[in-house]
Amino acid sequence: MNDLLDFYTNAPLLELGAEANRMRIERHPEGVVTFIVDRNINYTNVCVADCGFCAFYRRPKHGEGYTLSFEQIGQKIDETKALGGVQILIQGGHNPYIPFEWYLDLLRYIKTYHPIHIHGFSPSEVDFFAKVFRMEALDVIRELRKAGLDSIPGGGGEILVQRVRDIVAPKKAGADRWLEIMELAHDEGMKTSVTMMYGIGETLAERIEHLQRVRDVQSRTGGFTAFICWPLQPENTPTMSHMPRTDAVDYLRTVALARIVLDNVPNLQSSWVTMGMKIGQLALTFGCNDFGSLMIEENVVSAANTTHRTTIEELERLIVDAGFIPRRRRQDYSILEAPAGVAA
Repeated sequence: MNDLLDFYTNAPLLELGAEANRMRIERHPEGVVTFIVDRNINYTNVCVADCGFCAFYRRPKHGEGYTLSFEQIGQKIDETKALGGVQILIQGGHNPYIPFEWYLDLLRYIKTYHPIHIHGFSPSEVDFFAKVFRMEALDVIRELRKAGLDSIPGGGGEILVQRVRDIVAPKKAGADRWLEIMELAHDEGMKTSVTMMYGIGETLAERIEHLQRVRDVQSRTGGFTAFICWPLQPENTPTMSHMPRTDAVDYLRTVALARIVLDNVPNLQSSWVTMGMKIGQLALTFGCNDFGSLMIEENVVSAANTTHRTTIEELERLIVDAGFIPRRRRQDYSILEAPAGVAA
């Protein structure tokens, strides 16, 4: 820990980047940068978790609260597929008014009428379902998977250190519980991604602790396909709008350190959605080998006034201009046979 903290804190930016880039090349020598065409569908914004960093959620009975109908979700999926999308990312608030059967029926409805890869229900949601419906988390995962869930996103990870979570998200799954649910999913044969949102009051040592805890789970299960990190977007948040916005150098140092620590996680994703295109490109030489998602729709980051939009053509151009070969992928990072730029 001390050696990593010293390197993270004191190494020149370019030295840190060079080491991360060396590890990236070692793992991905072919010079390919992948991306996926998908859509974020936030099925409800009603939530009782009250996370201080979230500008998206609305409390129950709030006039701006919503829950999408199956038909609305189906229409969004059809639009996604028409644009060459190969998956949906479906996540929502902790809504106490939705019964468990609704989620299962939704998954079955999608698989029957709008078949697509469903990447959904973060560990925080799984934990919420387990509490509200008085089920074991393993049974929640098994029921969701049986109904059609294909993989689980890494949302709600924030910083996986309990001191920090007690301050910013005390009502949400704790650090141990979040990692436990991921491990349960891996043991069931499901692949998941893993995230870190930093700049929420953690120390640099706690960022490293987060990475080491992820690495430990991965060494046991091998179930994480990718790691994604981004900084807090403080605008419009309930209790964190006073927090300083971290800069691009902090992001590049953090993502480079992630590549160095997470030597057993195969893919690192660049967060151009929060950092912008130029920093997104730079991250490809600081350890990242994936340019994330086209993001046909995104609501949570947008609620904090941070919105970067793009097209398939621009994503490909940005990857080429950064010196790499663009390829479209599926959630499991298998490459789509159709060449980049052609709808799959």
